[in-house]
Amino acid sequence: MKDSNFLKENNARFLWHPMTSPQDSHDTPPRIITGSEGVRITDIDGHSVVDAVGGLWNVNLGYSCQPVKDAIARQLDTLPYYSTFRGSSNDAAIELSYELGEFFAPDGMSRAFFTSGGSDSVETALRLARQYHKLRGEPGRVKFLSLKKGYHGTHMGGASVNGNANFRTAYEPLLPGCHHIPAPYPYRNPFDETDPAKLAPLCAAALEDEIGFQGAGTIAAFIMEPILGAGGVIVPHGSFMPMVRDICDRHGILLINDEVITAYGRTGAWSGARLWGIQPDMMCTAKAITNGYFPFGAVMLGAKMVEAFENNASAKIGHGYTYSGHPVGAAAALACLEETKRLNVIENAAARGTQMYEGCLALKEKYDVIGDVRGGRGLMTGIEMVSDRTTKAPTGPEIGTVVQDKAYEAGAMIRVSGPNILMSPPLILTDADVDTILSALDAGFAAL
Repeated sequence: MKDSNFLKENNARFLWHPMTSPQDSHDTPPRIITGSEGVRITDIDGHSVVDAVGGLWNVNLGYSCQPVKDAIARQLDTLPYYSTFRGSSNDAAIELSYELGEFFAPDGMSRAFFTSGGSDSVETALRLARQYHKLRGEPGRVKFLSLKKGYHGTHMGGASVNGNANFRTAYEPLLPGCHHIPAPYPYRNPFDETDPAKLAPLCAAALEDEIGFQGAGTIAAFIMEPILGAGGVIVPHGSFMPMVRDICDRHGILLINDEVITAYGRTGAWSGARLWGIQPDMMCTAKAITNGYFPFGAVMLGAKMVEAFENNASAKIGHGYTYSGHPVGAAAALACLEETKRLNVIENAAARGTQMYEGCLALKEKYDVIGDVRGGRGLMTGIEMVSDRTTKAPTGPEIGTVVQDKAYEAGAMIRVSGPNILMSPPLILTDADVDTILSALDAGFAAL
């Protein structure tokens, strides 16, 4: 490994970073993280902080999960790679498909298609949705509906159903036939409705209206996150997803849960589907499936998909990835799933999530720059910053930079996206770790 002076000098010279401009990386060089342990990360200068971002929503079990590391090492010693394309398979992938089928059985899922990550999983679900309808004799069902403010990765299909212009505009024109409805977002919505219980049926009615306008016979699927993550931790009212499930059923539309963030305990439930008491037709998962230690994902498939694809000679899946069912990733996922269940992380996620949410509400009482606090469902918390609470005018990027930098100095890594502070720490967080994050946020806002 090169020394620290070399790394700092070349920090932004040759590497283009995701979700920012090359110029920004030159003007504001990224922090160089060189070590980690438990829920803490350490930078190149030896500064250690609590990681309130959890890597990128994915390090649920922290950075010292030895069973997952051991599983990766053992698999590398026996079978470091083999394809699962037609004619071959591997033992780890087979075992994982069984274990995931057991884990997601309460959600109505029984089959797995493996991918390399979340964006791959979304792309896979969109493709299989179109193929499903073709197999059933409805080839005209090709459109997709989704929520404004939703995030579904960065592939062309995922970007097309994304509900945020930041991930769309530079790459348009995108996939045709993708349409968006208002999100159940009480702080900002076109209905001027702040009561979540009243907003949910309005958004559901907008979905019904869009289906009527497009024609149900043209729509393949509706895709949404059970809790919208990158859009600002937007938590729908508990009545929303059951209404969506009913609407999709009545119109023959598949329901895809994008659970890349919400699966495996993040919400205080084992899945977003279980959180809201529904069964989707497909579930996109990734991130915490290997605790971030290996790029891996899975699309879980329900009864409708199984019925359409199995025992059907014309149902060839002309889709896949070189690393679909990668044995090392599958071994990591098996160990991660076992440890996730052993630790029963949903209990701590719920308790620490409530502590984090209530602490952020207390900060809102203290600082006018905080317009809204969202969360309260597991360890997902969002803070929306405004320059004026009455008009809800968002803050400029310089405000987020100050809060982020000062919070980092005070002991916590947070993530700022536009006017939103997003926090998704490891699910093994202690109450003292939450206090550290809250104290660091306090210092960040005080600096303004």
